[in-house]
Amino acid sequence: MTQPPQPQDNNPYAQQQPPQQQPGYGYPQQQPAQPYAPFPQQQGGFPPPQPFAPQGRSGNVALGIVAAVVVALVTAWVYGAIMKATEHEIGYAAVAVGALIGLVAGKVGGRSQALPFVCAVLALGAVYLGQISGYAMALADYTHISFFEALFDHFSLISEAWKHESDVLTYVFLAVGAVAAFGSSKKAAL
Repeated sequence: MTQPPQPQDNNPYAQQQPPQQQPGYGYPQQQPAQPYAPFPQQQGGFPPPQPFAPQGRSGNVALGIVAAVVVALVTAWVYGAIMKATEHEIGYAAVAVGALIGLVAGKVGGRSQALPFVCAVLALGAVYLGQISGYAMALADYTHISFFEALFDHFSLISEAWKHESDVLTYVFLAVGAVAAFGSSKKAAL
């Protein structure tokens, strides 16, 4: 008996499926065929697509917030020291304060809907506290008292000086620090 001619397929990756046979009619029962894979998995190839899953790191949100508060306090003090040394507000320092707060919170806290907003608020506070610290450091040097005495005992004087000296750039720096914290926390959590 002759076999019918096989169709010529020039696709070397196509897998030939045996003809489906009906059980009974003299044919033995067959196991179902493997699902058709158009391209067999080869070594070094791309893995098959995975089902959709949300991207991002999981982490401890509470620990992320605690870490962000610690970084906010440290960067506020550093920002105040830079302000005192240069006798100017520096925009890049406000961006760095916000970016560091967001980076640490995102890495530790992971992906959370609330974490970027918390970081933005902390960055606002850190930039403000940094500016207040700069004024307190300057007052402490000028009056020869300790930094903490200047900050806590003369806070109303420092606050009045900050209000008097603040201009549009002061508020821009506050906003830029908050935006940097928001963005960096979202990016760090990925």
